[in-house]
Amino acid sequence: MDVSRFIKVVIVSFIISYLTGCASNTGPAPVSSISTSKKIVRPGQLSDSQYKVIKGDTLYSISFAAGVAPKLLAQLNNLSPPYVIYPGSWLTLSTTKKTVPIVKKTSVSKKWRKRVDRQKKDRYSKDVAKPKRSAKKPEYAPKPYSTSKLSSKAKKISKWIWPAKGRVVSAYSAQEQGNKGIDIAGLKGSNIVAAAAGKVVYAGAALRGYGKLVIIKHNDDYLSAYAHNDKIFVKEKQRIKQGQVIAIMGQTGATRVMLHFEIRFRGKSVNPSNYLPKR
Repeated sequence: MDVSRFIKVVIVSFIISYLTGCASNTGPAPVSSISTSKKIVRPGQLSDSQYKVIKGDTLYSISFAAGVAPKLLAQLNNLSPPYVIYPGSWLTLSTTKKTVPIVKKTSVSKKWRKRVDRQKKDRYSKDVAKPKRSAKKPEYAPKPYSTSKLSSKAKKISKWIWPAKGRVVSAYSAQEQGNKGIDIAGLKGSNIVAAAAGKVVYAGAALRGYGKLVIIKHNDDYLSAYAHNDKIFVKEKQRIKQGQVIAIMGQTGATRVMLHFEIRFRGKSVNPSNYLPKR
């Protein structure tokens, strides 16, 4: 073989092997390199200390997602009835009080203190009567919020009824990532009724993971929620009677036809089975 031809073959082989190696490095990254450190958050749950209001939010839908009592959420943000909020505004969700940094006193030499005291003595030679101390305690800045109203005796609901016909396919779980209500499987289009009388404080689909959702306020302590509806028949601020049809069963935001039903006591989820009558 001619020497020049042999050199050309070697060079071409080297170029092909180089390009093949580069192409193999552009493939997908190995699974082990994908980060799994993201915090797991349940549908609709808010885990930050602040929240930016979006279109469709209400104070009650935000308190429902954050697990905070509506009254406390209103107090934290200086809101008064009817608790109007606007898209783009920020709400404080956490009840943690901010600590005020303590300012350290600057050190002053003893020599300088004596000099200042001497000047004061020379300037004020006459005896001055000491002012009487007031028996009243000094006034301080008002507390950022108060939970006294929330700690009062709970207003109970005299009677609850089942919100839908069907079989309970998922029970309540008190664990952090557990089911915060019960799931009732049924037929698509079957009636969903109010478990107790009250006022609709949310009706929409803005809360991620709940599909078309209805939240009813029964009193200052209790709320009930009805999720994954196919259609909603009620509007916000509407008064509802116990047993009134509020929606029909569907699977919006869910993998199957069912009703996800929750009862909240002062913002915290409780086991609906402890309130509903035995079947």
